[in-house]
Amino acid sequence: MGGVKNIAVIGAGMAGLSCSQALQQAGFLVTVFEKSRGPSGRVSTRQGEGWQADHGAQYFTVSQSPFEVQVQKWLQLGVVAEWQGRLYEADDSGIRPKQSEKKRYVGVPRNTCPARQMAQSLTVELEQTVQEITFAEGKWRVKSKEHGVYPQVFDKVVLAIPAPQAQALLGFNLEVQTLAASVKMRGCWALMGRYAHTLDLPFDGLFVNTGPLSWVARDSSKPGRLHEGSEVKEVWVLHASAEWSEANIERAPEEVASELLAAFKALGGEAPMEHSVHRWRYADCGQYLHQGYAWDAAQQLGLCGDWLNGGKVEGAWMSGYQLAQEMIQACEPCY
Repeated sequence: MGGVKNIAVIGAGMAGLSCSQALQQAGFLVTVFEKSRGPSGRVSTRQGEGWQADHGAQYFTVSQSPFEVQVQKWLQLGVVAEWQGRLYEADDSGIRPKQSEKKRYVGVPRNTCPARQMAQSLTVELEQTVQEITFAEGKWRVKSKEHGVYPQVFDKVVLAIPAPQAQALLGFNLEVQTLAASVKMRGCWALMGRYAHTLDLPFDGLFVNTGPLSWVARDSSKPGRLHEGSEVKEVWVLHASAEWSEANIERAPEEVASELLAAFKALGGEAPMEHSVHRWRYADCGQYLHQGYAWDAAQQLGLCGDWLNGGKVEGAWMSGYQLAQEMIQACEPCY
């Protein structure tokens, strides 16, 4: 490769890990920077004493063959299983079963497990909030809030982070910055409610098309979820709609919780014995891009993420995978 290329990947969500995995398998040296305490991005799980809940992406589906290969590997490793929950939908006319032939998969025993499996073989620098990337004399440097300038220099950089965060790092590249700025990402309020008994509701997942909620799930119905040695018998996750979340994004968490629980009660739910609230600042997009990824050959700079590829977990994974293929092909003459 004319010397092995060093690549910095900013972000250890599904897109960043997919890209990093493919690049490392092709012989590149990859260092992943992640601001959180662990990998997985918005495919996330909150854990407390005697309970857990997937409060980010709820499940994923498969339609493209490269992702199908990855999912089959996860199934064989036991870190993914099909979720056969009873799905319903609700609108102003009532609640009814949802007709769907899709297979829905979840991580086992929590949704972070597939990402952690990918991260195992990678060099991941956790709790590094990247503040600046600089390009000089054909090389990249990465600076984090916690540790300053990273000692390693890089030949290429990949930004696998939400569009607004990518935009903030791209002041030196107007074209790519403009691309990131063209996407408006929206927030999502999520509530995790713990119950000492099983709720008598006909659904395990409910698509809500009216009021402040967009999704309700009996998290405990997913495979491998156990609350052993705990008074918690069931955990439910409530997601507010993007429109409601954006309109209420700066409200106090307990005010948000009160409204979401009232909406859940109207659907047949009950008040939990305890609850937690999480605000996803960048949860989804009003309008996604569909170009897959972005690659600037002059600066050896790439962007990937669900916001570039139609949304969803598969979209994020495929975005990272497709960017990696472009980068690998661009280096083939160097072997």
